[in-house]
Amino acid sequence: MLMDNMIAYAEVDAILNLLEDKYKEKVPEKVRTFFKEEKMVDYTPTIDVNIPLIQQNLKRETIVLLAILNINYWCENEEERQSFVNELAKNEEEKKKLEEKYNPDNLFKNKQKEIIDENLQTGQELIIYKETNFISKLLNKIKQLFKKNK
Repeated sequence: MLMDNMIAYAEVDAILNLLEDKYKEKVPEKVRTFFKEEKMVDYTPTIDVNIPLIQQNLKRETIVLLAILNINYWCENEEERQSFVNELAKNEEEKKKLEEKYNPDNLFKNKQKEIIDENLQTGQELIIYKETNFISKLLNKIKQLFKKNK
């Protein structure tokens, strides 16, 4: 977890270095130095300015940190900030719906229920055959012997 954070700090630092001065200056010097000091030293992310950030295989923590920077420093007014927060909330809600829909536990439960429902509709039912154990077989033989003797 700590390693992921350090990689994310390195990615954020690289992105901040690529920004125009007007955006870079909006982020306080303390925050920028924090990212420089806490980043993984031997990791140098490659950020292509021609490709959107979402397609650059960045850590999730990096995207979260950039969203926080956007809310705190780059949004021009409260309306823009609120719009961004609403968009994040909407994305989170969609993510939860997808997680519920494609949760492996729920997938198999729903699949089994569908198969059982389908079998009931088509008239197919599972028949469970129980094989008799040794003691039951022995008792049945003894009962048959007594019935024959009577």
